[in-house]
Amino acid sequence: MFEKLRQIFKVKELRNKILFVLALLLIFRLVANIPVPGIDQEKLKVFFSDNQFFGLLNLFSGRGLSSISIVMLGVGPYITSSIIMQLLTMVVPGLEQMYKEEGEAGREKFNQWTRWLTVPLAALQTIGMIALFKSQNILLSTNLMAIITILFVAVAGTVFLMWLGELITEKKIGNGVSIIIFAGIVSGLPSAISQLAATWDPSQLFTYIFFLAIVVAAIAAIVFVTEGQRNIPVAYAKRIRGNKMYGGTSTHLPLRINQAGVIPIIFALSIMLFPGMVASFFSTSANATVAGIARTVGNIFQNHWFYGIVYFILVVAFTYFYTAVVFDPEQISENLQKQGGYIPGIRPGKNTMEYLHKIMNRVTLSGAIFLGLIAVLPFIVQAFTNIGSVSIGGTGLLIVVAVVIEIIQQVQGQLVMRDYEGF
Repeated sequence: MFEKLRQIFKVKELRNKILFVLALLLIFRLVANIPVPGIDQEKLKVFFSDNQFFGLLNLFSGRGLSSISIVMLGVGPYITSSIIMQLLTMVVPGLEQMYKEEGEAGREKFNQWTRWLTVPLAALQTIGMIALFKSQNILLSTNLMAIITILFVAVAGTVFLMWLGELITEKKIGNGVSIIIFAGIVSGLPSAISQLAATWDPSQLFTYIFFLAIVVAAIAAIVFVTEGQRNIPVAYAKRIRGNKMYGGTSTHLPLRINQAGVIPIIFALSIMLFPGMVASFFSTSANATVAGIARTVGNIFQNHWFYGIVYFILVVAFTYFYTAVVFDPEQISENLQKQGGYIPGIRPGKNTMEYLHKIMNRVTLSGAIFLGLIAVLPFIVQAFTNIGSVSIGGTGLLIVVAVVIEIIQQVQGQLVMRDYEGF
């Protein structure tokens, strides 16, 4: 590892890229701690400590939402915009053609539309949060000018972080948006460690060791599954053109165990937390029937067994759904047939499509179960150790490990490229 670090900092261009990315992350952390004026910080802390849904939003905003900073929304609207645009390619043929068939120009236009869609999404999300904070008496000033100021500052903060993310991506050290989320997650580690040190109990030493062992095992499992893939052998028929022979090679088609990444967890968590959040709004209703129903729904979703089981099922279901969106066996089989490729022992065309569909379903099953276990990991850890693991949680751990793996791969790729150049 130390030899790799020495090689990285020995290459001037690569060293400058890393220092540039670190400088941008430093700027991000600085602006994430500049609060918007007119906020009651004490009521804000109480609100976030009691609401898991906004705790997740705070995670994706780089922890800027918990202090209502000028980048309170983080890159959340941009992620939402990207997901919407990707899903629209499945139902709008023109978008799919632009993204897949028009080359680099088409993808750039697609990305530009994604950026434009981010702005109204950020504005809508800010308006909703202003209304929520106003109802919770978190805003000290509720006049029109104060609300308009918060709206413009929040949207501008999202656009600023989107720009920072694209600057980071251009350096080819990793995905800029993912690195910004990563920085926001790990920024909460020092406070979590200091809180653990302040509440240290020597009699709980074995509990802490067990907790640490679970974390290490979870990290190892995430690395194993993230890197895991099923290789489908592919052979290419020999073709003769003039006096030359082409093809006749063998390769493989990699099917990743976790095709969907962390998206199913985000979808499932949004659905699970939404009923409880709505119920909390109506629990203080003047209508006794409405208040009673709201309290009953809130109590059901506060039950850890019910919450964990339904959450696990939703993550598994969304994993299959999103994998079906991003992986198209029919298109892959058509491309193989056009290029003269085939899977040994499987007829080209419909048989190849059915074979890929069957293998993908089996591979996705293990990936979906793994994602479900990672999603409910905080509940499992808390049940065995009585230590709250919400400082990072399973989702945050998955993001952190995936981003670190991606950074390592891209840096190693640039080192290998320079080795070839030297050779």
